[in-house]
Amino acid sequence: MEIIEKVKSSLPEGLVNRIELEGCEIIIYTKDKLFFLDASEQVRDVVSELKKRIEVRPDISLSLSTEETEKKIREIIPEEALIKEIRFQPDRSIVIINAGKPGLVIGRGGESFKKIKEETLWVPRIERTPEIKSQVVRSIRQLLHTETAWRKKFLKKVGENIFSDKTTNRDWVRLTCLGGYREVGRSCTLVETPKSKLLMDCGVKVGGSNGDSFPYLQVKEFDMSELDAVIVSHPHLDHVGMVPYLYEYGFEGPVYLTHPALDLATMLCLDYIDVMQKNGNKPPFTAKGVKEMVKHSIALDYNEVSDVGPDVRLTFQQAGHILGSSLVHLHVGQGLHNIVYTGDIKFCPTRLFDPAFTDFQRVETLIIESTYGGSDNKMPSRKECEEQLLSIINRTLERKGKVIIPSFAVERAQEIMCLLSESGFQHNVYIDGMIWDATAIHTAYPEYLSKRLERKIFQGENPFKNEIFKRLTTSNEREKVWTDEPCVIISTSGMLSGGPVMEHVKALGEDPKNTLIFVSYQGEGTLGRRIQKGWKEIPIIINGKQTTLKLEMEIQTIDGLSGHSDRNQLLNFVDRLKSRPERIITCHGDNTVPISLARDFHKIFRVETIAPKNLETIRLK
Repeated sequence: MEIIEKVKSSLPEGLVNRIELEGCEIIIYTKDKLFFLDASEQVRDVVSELKKRIEVRPDISLSLSTEETEKKIREIIPEEALIKEIRFQPDRSIVIINAGKPGLVIGRGGESFKKIKEETLWVPRIERTPEIKSQVVRSIRQLLHTETAWRKKFLKKVGENIFSDKTTNRDWVRLTCLGGYREVGRSCTLVETPKSKLLMDCGVKVGGSNGDSFPYLQVKEFDMSELDAVIVSHPHLDHVGMVPYLYEYGFEGPVYLTHPALDLATMLCLDYIDVMQKNGNKPPFTAKGVKEMVKHSIALDYNEVSDVGPDVRLTFQQAGHILGSSLVHLHVGQGLHNIVYTGDIKFCPTRLFDPAFTDFQRVETLIIESTYGGSDNKMPSRKECEEQLLSIINRTLERKGKVIIPSFAVERAQEIMCLLSESGFQHNVYIDGMIWDATAIHTAYPEYLSKRLERKIFQGENPFKNEIFKRLTTSNEREKVWTDEPCVIISTSGMLSGGPVMEHVKALGEDPKNTLIFVSYQGEGTLGRRIQKGWKEIPIIINGKQTTLKLEMEIQTIDGLSGHSDRNQLLNFVDRLKSRPERIITCHGDNTVPISLARDFHKIFRVETIAPKNLETIRLK
């Protein structure tokens, strides 16, 4: 391949043993010890010339045996680093060190990391052990490790596609709206460039009906065999819930997302299958599709530039929405066009995340969500919301009542946990449903949280490890809580559409001392929305029979804790962008909200704005 020959010819003869492709990375294997240990200057010149990512690794014949290497690592790294596991990938000359405190593995100024490399002649990779045990994180890491040989072939194939001199009959950049336009749910956008075809998000509309649950993948513009890659902005089901379907029905290319997004997407997709089956519905994919999604994943960090097609480079940036959520920046061609797709964003600091990134050097087309972009969508301040929530909780506990907070597993639950922990709350807080597993994933990736929270965790002040938090897993444990002291119960599902939260409502709903607090959006038609509207008698199932529960508990709603931006925050986000877009496209909003927001953007910023419908195609260049 031409790119390999260019790299070979750019380096002194005798240094290169072989060159392989791993996705967008060019891997140089060498038998020269000095070149492996200090190749930075020579490789830097080649990187500068070719504008490609290059890594130098030792040929395995140079490396110490796995037994000697493990012994050396444990001698170099202090016990306080809490090394959990050491795994080897000999065909890639990589040693993976799983530790509770990765900073101690790296050492001051990278000293320990460098010493491992020098004394073992392996390439160290460091993983963080979650402070709360996570079966999801462990299973994914184990799967990727056991599939190393398959992954190597897969990444080579991806690399060959990226570096191919592909020719097509297209000379345009255009978008086709396959879902999530003038609606919330099933987000999906096809991006076509002169040499690449990419899918940004591929989600489901949970609870959808009349054939509107899934993206329009049957249109002639979408051909799975021509797709170079799928890019996932974040792991909520309305953005990732149909990705496993693609793999179950023939897609063989990569899916790009951040590391925590992969873990959360896996957890939520498996849960989606379970919920569908329990409700007597057939899910669109099986666990096999989820496994294939993991096997085909390429996880990137924020600010890491990666070629994802012959003429497209991808960079993820912080979106502030949920753990691992990203703004998607696509650089097409050699400066031909730049697209930023926000996915879902939050443009203000929260207890978990810093505001969405705005420092883009170039943005010609901005595709932005409009969930709360209506002219009447103004959220109260975060501080005001938090004070209101704490006040309601404390008032309930003072009268010896219990608080039930229905919550989605990801983000809102962790936000409330963080608030209670950091406010000095002393009562027990019981965590039920998938929330515990999602929180465990949060503890594996402190670098994806806000700088403030990341510092606290590194200083040993992890709010999720507070002793007030207790996990519920069995019926007996739940029953004990119902008759015990005043407490808070945070449980799924967030809209009262099944899940363990309904058991808590059944047991505690008839007592006026107790309180039900909604902190999440309640979809139209859901039990949560009906209770918000004033329903005092709700249908419940007891011993397989439907009956009615008279709801006497206090009902409260806290607005403003949303992971989405309101209208003012969306306007501020665009205003703060370093590069003013030439065109703004609104998506992910109900009915006329995307149209209203597009109109406001046009009036304020005097740029072209579009609020397209599903199935519309827009030429960008």
